[in-house]
Amino acid sequence: MLLDEMLQWYEAISPQNLDEIERFYSADAWFKDPFNEVCGVADIRRIFAHMFETTQKPRFVMKDRVMQGDMAFITWDFLFELQGKAYSVHGASHLKLNAQGQVCYHRDYWDAAEELFQKLPVIGMPVRWLRRQFALKKSAI
Repeated sequence: MLLDEMLQWYEAISPQNLDEIERFYSADAWFKDPFNEVCGVADIRRIFAHMFETTQKPRFVMKDRVMQGDMAFITWDFLFELQGKAYSVHGASHLKLNAQGQVCYHRDYWDAAEELFQKLPVIGMPVRWLRRQFALKKSAI
């Protein structure tokens, strides 16, 4: 199954095998995550190329998968380093496959504030403060 091969590719993704993306995504595939929204496999490839330019040791660990018909929902961890500090982002992807089994729709869901911003120096403190302001307060019973 092409989806299984794609998930294995994600776990082994590198600058050297990035061109294999065209095997797994349709030419007109749509992709959205908290930072990007693009259409076309070339632009999706550029997102991953940028990942290798801006992070150190990026890798994906695929977790759970649910597939029904032409749709799949995948949970994953994205592990990487920035300036020598390790980070982990937990997220999920909603995929739709075309008749050839290629991804034509890819929407990533992850909480940028919790999974990334609050862990970063400088902006982390105000993000953590803001999250506390909106959190439900524990009642004293």
